[in-house]
Amino acid sequence: MSSPCARVRRVGLFGGTHGNELSGVLLVRHWQQDGAEIQRAGVEVKPFLTNPRAVERCTRYIDCDLNRVFDPESLGRPVVEDIPYEVRRAQEINHIFGPKGSDDAYDLIFDLHNTTSNMGGTIILENSRDDFTIQMVHYIKNALAPEPCPALLIEHPSLKYATTRSVAKHPVGKY
Repeated sequence: MSSPCARVRRVGLFGGTHGNELSGVLLVRHWQQDGAEIQRAGVEVKPFLTNPRAVERCTRYIDCDLNRVFDPESLGRPVVEDIPYEVRRAQEINHIFGPKGSDDAYDLIFDLHNTTSNMGGTIILENSRDDFTIQMVHYIKNALAPEPCPALLIEHPSLKYATTRSVAKHPVGKY
């Protein structure tokens, strides 16, 4: 369980985890050019394009789904010539924003996706025991009211998530 008193000091805003989901890509590029609207005193906010090669080709991925390779095996894999592009990219992202599971990992990663499903703006959480993300979802839902903003919990007691956002202490997805 997270400490309710822990301050969030570093936030990653990810777009382009899937190269054919362009909403997050457009926002990240906008914030990279002019980040004034996302900057706050005492908080480092880093907009980051996660899968630039897939974005360039406007395809979900190049070799494998980047949102499935943040597992210990992939992150610990030796870098050799034929390593899949997304595995190498996961290792780079883990180096920049992690290491995953460490005290040095970014406090929050907000991974922006879009979908053709009729689910509106939905927040995805992986842990119902994370006080910070539960409070953040409550704040977002109140700020957007009366517009709906469903929260989807994909928690499983024995599953360790290998998503891009799972590098952070507080992972959140937005679809």
